[in-house]
Amino acid sequence: AARKEAARPGRLPSSPPRRPPAMAPKYLKKGAAETAPVDYSRLEVGTKLMAEADGAYYAAEVVTVSDSAKRWKAPVKVHFLGYDAVHDEWLGADRLRSKVLRGDPPGSVGKDKAGPKQGKQAKGKGKKDPTEFDSYLNNRVNAQTLTQYIIEQTKGDKQLAMLMNAIQHACKVVSNAIEKAGPAGLYGLAGNANATGDDVKKLDVIADDIWIECLSRSGVCGLLVSEEQEKEVIIQDAAKRGPFCVAFDPLDGSSNIDCNVSVGSIFSVYRRVSADDSPCTVSDILRPGTDIIVAGYCMYGAATELVITFAHGVQRFALDPALGEFLFVSDMKMPADGGKKIFSCNEGNALQWDPPILKYVEDCKDQGYSARYVGSMVSDVHRTLLYGGIFLYPADKKSTKGKLRVLYEGFPMALITEQAGGHSSTGMYKGKLGRILEVMPEHIHDRCPIIMGGERDVKAVLKLYE
Repeated sequence: AARKEAARPGRLPSSPPRRPPAMAPKYLKKGAAETAPVDYSRLEVGTKLMAEADGAYYAAEVVTVSDSAKRWKAPVKVHFLGYDAVHDEWLGADRLRSKVLRGDPPGSVGKDKAGPKQGKQAKGKGKKDPTEFDSYLNNRVNAQTLTQYIIEQTKGDKQLAMLMNAIQHACKVVSNAIEKAGPAGLYGLAGNANATGDDVKKLDVIADDIWIECLSRSGVCGLLVSEEQEKEVIIQDAAKRGPFCVAFDPLDGSSNIDCNVSVGSIFSVYRRVSADDSPCTVSDILRPGTDIIVAGYCMYGAATELVITFAHGVQRFALDPALGEFLFVSDMKMPADGGKKIFSCNEGNALQWDPPILKYVEDCKDQGYSARYVGSMVSDVHRTLLYGGIFLYPADKKSTKGKLRVLYEGFPMALITEQAGGHSSTGMYKGKLGRILEVMPEHIHDRCPIIMGGERDVKAVLKLYE
């Protein structure tokens, strides 16, 4: 009797049939006798739809469709995209949204109904109608990936493409290590100091190993310079070396890592100038920043973002952890008017500064500037690029060359700042005002003063030296 009852269209069975026909039409809500049947037979494994959970709809895909009598109310198992499989759930049509489930009752589509729709499509010349998935597809499927961007920018240079993919892989692995640092017991000091005298954290050592392994195994690097290594790393094996020299700070701002403040990695890439038939020499990388072919930084914060320049504009990518891929966010351009009035510096060193720097900071306070200082160069420069203002780490009486290193902090950040429409300067350095990118490093861990930001503010500092 139940089977006969279920076979009548337009009526709900009083109780679930024991053996319904395979993929038989089910109904939207029990007791809604006039509700049109929902045909689940058009749902296939992998079909994308929207599924309700806790009162909100999320992007999901079909895992399976059951014809079991036990699942007649919720025959569709869905996987919520971007979430673990433990959140998979069996749902019915009342909690699903999909064009596949909006089918009209059999026989109701006639010439009158079909005609206008066909005419609309002809008028739109085949354009797709908007769907509930547009925002999802635009953000995660249609967005350009960093891999695609690298292929486009390297213009057939396979070795450079290999290098850039090795760099993005290193950034992903470091990001994962930072994310798991607390539970894995990776906070705290490693018990030694690096080549520049800074205390080394456990994550400094791990990040350094990751970068060196990723770059040396890429087969396209000839020389590596790391903040954590006292000497340059030269690839001796001719079968494993290539034309590129890379300088990097594997974990900038690591003094903040234990308190969960944003940190980052910074890198610059040179093409060797010595003969390819022998190992690289340190002179291949002790060159001005104007010779850099690629520079960038990766910031590990609330999100992992990679900012990169091939010396023609600056692009910003964000890591989608569900996809394991960096997706394009935007081009980066500093505000033409200088942006927000923000100055960023360590005022704890103020007593050691040159009078012009000290006067500029006092002027900023008088003019209503806001003070913002994280203590991680990546974070402070990233904010300056986006919002405007100025970042300073000048020379002082105690550190006559400044504190920040040229090859893997000053050069890459200066190139990015200038490519984003900003200015960079050393201030008064070696008796003259100079451009950071024109400094000639004397050794791999050489330092230089840093003044960078919008034209409005950098020029205001330099004017005080005149």
